[in-house]
Amino acid sequence: MNSLTKSERLHSYGAIRRLFNQGRSGFIYPFRYVYIVEEADSPEAAILFSTPKKYHKRANKRNTLRRRMREVYRLNKSLIYNSLGNHRIEIAIIYSSKTIHDYQTIEHAVKKVLEQISAEL
Repeated sequence: MNSLTKSERLHSYGAIRRLFNQGRSGFIYPFRYVYIVEEADSPEAAILFSTPKKYHKRANKRNTLRRRMREVYRLNKSLIYNSLGNHRIEIAIIYSSKTIHDYQTIEHAVKKVLEQISAEL
């Protein structure tokens, strides 16, 4: 259960476009998040992590931040799966801060994002 497989990652261009056009959004510092919920036969979740080049020019910094976000989600994705029921959810989490935060700050914020999304299901 603590893995993050390719099927759990949002990578289709059409799905990403639809998510940003039709999804609901919110902000919990330092993240902006967008999500969309649909009916499905079984519970599924797909996620996208983004760190804009606008705030972090160096690729190694963007990669570090995305690694931290992925790891926190991988360890805490049960927060979403427990409340899904028979729905499919697609989530995009965008890092929106110019400073590079430590793992604990990112962990706390991603948990709050997941809790807020699961509360709205």
